[in-house]
Amino acid sequence: MKGGRERRVFKNRADAGCKLAGKLTQFAKKDIIVLAIPRGGVVVAAQVAKSLNAPLDLIIPRKLGAPQNEELAIGAVAGPNEVILDEALIQHLRISKDYIRQVIAKELKEIDRRRQLYLGDCPEIKLFGKIAIIVDDGLATGATARAAIKTARLKKPRKIVFAVPVGPRHTVELVEQEADEVICLEIPTLFYAVGRHYQNFAQVNDSRVIEILSRFKKTA
Repeated sequence: MKGGRERRVFKNRADAGCKLAGKLTQFAKKDIIVLAIPRGGVVVAAQVAKSLNAPLDLIIPRKLGAPQNEELAIGAVAGPNEVILDEALIQHLRISKDYIRQVIAKELKEIDRRRQLYLGDCPEIKLFGKIAIIVDDGLATGATARAAIKTARLKKPRKIVFAVPVGPRHTVELVEQEADEVICLEIPTLFYAVGRHYQNFAQVNDSRVIEILSRFKKTA
């Protein structure tokens, strides 16, 4: 898609999900699984899964924050063998291997806690031989997206599609190197933050994630 100026394209995450679903109709009636990245991605993915009549599951990558600045991502993790690291930034900040091990262990515990909170004892849906459509509410650095794709790849799906409403061109190109296909509705020339492309980008809380997933469990 051609780049454009920064503008508020989506009313909210549900609206973004409906628009994204419209670009994924070629996967309808195929053997697909929609994988949401919590928390905001669950709202978007729910609309995609509903439109495609597909099951919905979670994939839970976590950002690895820098020392004294957790908002600065030095990488991401989605499982014990699924770690993406920004080696250049790590070297520039002189971050120790011990710190990296500690932050990975911390985020792996958080991944387990969130899956238990959101889905209880529900087993993960098998991806083997299926088309996995990974959905988030936007791309920024792409670290969590790439960790999610790496995790999904280990489960041997037939194809991995990464679908997202908005992201900067350089990040989309990074993710294209990992996924089999990337669908991004808006690739603005000027990109500052995902939320600036939504009229309403209010935080999604755990209760809403649980409520959405419970609806899909009932219809499974």
